[in-house]
Amino acid sequence: MKKLLLVLLLTLAGHAYAQLTPFERSTDHNYTATYAQVMAYYPQLAKQYPQLRLFNYGTTDVGKPLTLAVLSRDRVFDPSLIKKQNKRVILINNGIHPGEPEGIDASMMLIRDLLKNNKLPKDVVVCFIAVYNIDGCLNRGLSRISQNGPRAYGFRGNYRNLDLNRDFIKADSRNALAFIQILNAWQPEVFLDNHTSDGADYQYVMTLIETQKDKQNPILADYTAKVLSPELYKRMAQSGYEMIPYVESEKGTPDSGIVAFLETPRFSSGYTAQHNIISYITETHMLKPYDKRVYSTYYFMQHLIDICQRDAQRIGQLKQQVDTQVKQQKTFALNWDLDETKYDMLQFKGYEAGHKPSDISGLPRLYYNRNKPYTKNIKYYNTYKVTATANKPAAYVVPQAWGKIIDLFKLNKVAMHRLKHDTTLSLQMYYIADYKTSPRPYEGHYLHSDVKLTPTNMPIKFYEGDYVVYTNQPINRYIVETLEPQGVDSFFAWGFFDSMLGQKEHYSDYVFEDIAATYLKQHPELEKQLDDEKAKNPQLAKSASAQLEYVYHHSPYFEPTYLRYPVGRLLTDIQLDLN
Repeated sequence: MKKLLLVLLLTLAGHAYAQLTPFERSTDHNYTATYAQVMAYYPQLAKQYPQLRLFNYGTTDVGKPLTLAVLSRDRVFDPSLIKKQNKRVILINNGIHPGEPEGIDASMMLIRDLLKNNKLPKDVVVCFIAVYNIDGCLNRGLSRISQNGPRAYGFRGNYRNLDLNRDFIKADSRNALAFIQILNAWQPEVFLDNHTSDGADYQYVMTLIETQKDKQNPILADYTAKVLSPELYKRMAQSGYEMIPYVESEKGTPDSGIVAFLETPRFSSGYTAQHNIISYITETHMLKPYDKRVYSTYYFMQHLIDICQRDAQRIGQLKQQVDTQVKQQKTFALNWDLDETKYDMLQFKGYEAGHKPSDISGLPRLYYNRNKPYTKNIKYYNTYKVTATANKPAAYVVPQAWGKIIDLFKLNKVAMHRLKHDTTLSLQMYYIADYKTSPRPYEGHYLHSDVKLTPTNMPIKFYEGDYVVYTNQPINRYIVETLEPQGVDSFFAWGFFDSMLGQKEHYSDYVFEDIAATYLKQHPELEKQLDDEKAKNPQLAKSASAQLEYVYHHSPYFEPTYLRYPVGRLLTDIQLDLN
């Protein structure tokens, strides 16, 4: 009997130890799990607890699928049935930057504790992406040298050296394509992405980015600003982890003021905001001990789940209201700038900054003196003004030639129809009048900005199978912000349409000289227009080639598709023959 009891106790002890995460097993709690350890841990947990189920999505750039761990109290794992049961869904992303791995370790512990203690929420299903940047997680080393632990961790770039938190709207990586599948399959109302900050030194372990209020849907902004975020700040303080908004300094150090982060759609939370999802990013402070960073992330996720359980019905109603509003919304913001004339005062706990001679150069260098903590009111710039807008058309017409855009729209559940036959439509087309392009590549692209457009109403022939996208959908914000060229993260900005920026046809000077002369004689109004231009522009008057080019540009021989943005704007809802 005693032997049986001893065996039972040893078995239970061994089982309890097996449930400890690699982070917890480490003696100094300065260790983050490897990808192999994460993938070994979750299946063992799922075998014991049927309320946990694992799903694999897509194939990342390193050849492995994204694993989604789903917690469902009543063991329902069908997303459509979960929606019918009027339950909320929270999606939590971990390891997008594997050198910032707190979420990976904290999620392993939280999932176990929720299961072990029978604390799963009744009206909320919680989905955890175990490791998003698997590629970077496998590339383990010490690349974040400014960070205080853990002992080793993954690399920021993925297998294609992409920063995946700049890839959501353009979706160059297979990781992003798998994420889009997850997002649109589970349709969460709330999203969280776990990170680690860099930058200034201060007293807080945890900082927070929430969708910037001036670019968030007003209905959701009102709830997050007045209810959800204040409650998160209160509960985190009660847990011993007082929070502050993410510290991005206005003029070098926090006491000069901090600026609300503007997460455009290239970032995870900017992309999910386009889908009318309440979105947060945690940013633990890089210089705090790793264990504190992990536990602060643990508590934040726990509080977020608890509040969403408390407000489950309200959050669901708000999402329905926003989806209905966005379907009817007429004008959409495309770009924003910080309004430096407006700010709030925020109590901030920092460390005194100063300068001293560098041991390397002998020149002044910045340092923070932890022996001189302070608490003072600082400026918090949290107002952005809209700098570009677009009125939605009745529909966009997208030629089938632009396959990546069509594929992304399908993944994002954008409703589309196809022309049954070749059709000439009278609609509005844009000509690209001017734009700037970055001189260096950013995440594999030469970004365009400061786009100037010349709208032109004209007949355009489209072909059987081209796509018509009506703007009466809850996903309207994604549609408009990607297809309007002036959008900060539009498909045009990312270079998806660069081939239409190149002229394909030209002329031989000595041949076109005679053709142009004949054309001017036949069109005296153009000849007068050229003379007027020469009178105003001495450079034109002195250049034979420039004058020939002027005639060419104003003749029917000049290609009409040059600099013409290929997506048409159907301004009125006309009857079309569609599939």
